[in-house]
Amino acid sequence: MRMVEYFYLIAMDNKLTITSDDPILQTLNFKPYRSKTERRVIPFMPAPSEPQFMDITTPWGAVLTARSGDFLISEIDKPNDFWPIDAVIFEESYVLIRPGYCIKKAVTLLTPLTEVTEGDPDVMVTVVSMEGAVTVRAGDFCLAKGVKGEVWAYPKEKIEHVMMPAG
Repeated sequence: MRMVEYFYLIAMDNKLTITSDDPILQTLNFKPYRSKTERRVIPFMPAPSEPQFMDITTPWGAVLTARSGDFLISEIDKPNDFWPIDAVIFEESYVLIRPGYCIKKAVTLLTPLTEVTEGDPDVMVTVVSMEGAVTVRAGDFCLAKGVKGEVWAYPKEKIEHVMMPAG
């Protein structure tokens, strides 16, 4: 049985989950993209007496966890719609261009999640990122892979607005 067939069978039972160490990642046709968008950035640095983590509902509806030292990223025109980025990943992936603003310098690898579901856009796929798990409809999202092999669900509707092919 091919790996894609195996994961498709799992998806038919609504149990498809992808993690950064998943063998399926080796079989996918990722393409490189670069961000063309400047974003706002705020470090998440709670006081020692405050909770050291915060659950955040992202603009795309996922609930992810920011930990002390992580960074909160948002689009410039929507500063209250942010998402967390692990501190190590931020340092390796982004560059501050002026106080409070950054641009992603690293290449992001993208592939449609429908590549995992053999073209079925209606399969729900759970993608486990460093900040938490999110379950999305395959037809609405791509699978993204970053500088450390980390994965996350990337909304398809954002690609043309914030990304450009890198190569």
